[in-house]
Amino acid sequence: MRGFFLGDNPVEGDLATVSGELYRHMARVLRLKAGAEVQLTGPAGAQFDGVIEEVGAKTLTVRLKVRESAPEPEAGLQVTLYQGLPKGEKFDLILQKCTELGASEIVAFAAARSVVKLSAERGAGRQERCERIVAEAARQCGWRLPPRVQLGGELAQVLRESAHQVKLLLWEDETTTRLSQVFAAHPQAQSVAVVVGPEGGLTPEEVAAARSQGFVPVSLGRRILRTETAGLAIMAILQFHWGDLG
Repeated sequence: MRGFFLGDNPVEGDLATVSGELYRHMARVLRLKAGAEVQLTGPAGAQFDGVIEEVGAKTLTVRLKVRESAPEPEAGLQVTLYQGLPKGEKFDLILQKCTELGASEIVAFAAARSVVKLSAERGAGRQERCERIVAEAARQCGWRLPPRVQLGGELAQVLRESAHQVKLLLWEDETTTRLSQVFAAHPQAQSVAVVVGPEGGLTPEEVAAARSQGFVPVSLGRRILRTETAGLAIMAILQFHWGDLG
């Protein structure tokens, strides 16, 4: 039985109406027909087993048979990645791969050196695209709930909501504190927040803002990683040390 994330497609009674990108994927790409059994997951994680009842020109309907309540959050390490908004398709890659690596939340912030600047109008469309990417990545790797995605403001604003047990700031100019020292100071951790700058790195003011919110600058050694590599590298390291990859 194939599984799909409903997104904003509505469920009324025992009928789900699918349109837009999900309709295109189900009807045009997979060529699912009436009578096919599917499993649908709502935005809050509730699951529905159903049968496609009708495939129209722009929408399809699913008759729901079984409904399960929303699951508890995925067990294991909870990681929030605060990512300075990069240019091009780099953020798409970060969203996809960090979902595969078990990120619970991905927050893009408008860094001072970010090349891309999102207006409110563009931000709405970009938010929808980001949610589609993580939903598809979660489906592919078997997660019932995709990570939360937020397109935030400046770094100082988005970090105010951080209440994580461990707070890390990846900074190429840090020469004293290594990641191994953080691991030694925290034998166990349930929640971690990590800040990664954009292509041009973080400004001294942004580093100071993160420090004021309790973030500890750390070095990954002599290598200076690209912004789209740094988040993936730290996610894998954290999941190996505190999470389920080790």
